[in-house]
Amino acid sequence: MVNYETIPKVMTLCESTRFKNQFLEVNKKLTLEGVIVLMPGVFAHNDDEKLTPEQKERLDLLHKRKIDLSDGIFVINVNGYIGESTQSEIEYAQQRRKIVEYYEK
Repeated sequence: MVNYETIPKVMTLCESTRFKNQFLEVNKKLTLEGVIVLMPGVFAHNDDEKLTPEQKERLDLLHKRKIDLSDGIFVINVNGYIGESTQSEIEYAQQRRKIVEYYEK
């Protein structure tokens, strides 16, 4: 029988991909706390990687699917910055009644 009180929470990290180091830091912190963490697999802004519009759209859809799989999102708020993409992810999560938590950095 499954003990649902011990099932780890699944959270998706959200913020601009220019903050790769903060993603990795929060990923480590939450993982050590027993949270299953989903996050972007590509950090184009941080790595100065050029994406085609199709690739950008595909990555956005993948990230929203990660939100669908999660109990909620964990917004990494660096110096109060929440960009357009992050705001759309917050709204997407709220529409699906997901947990929305913030980490101020």
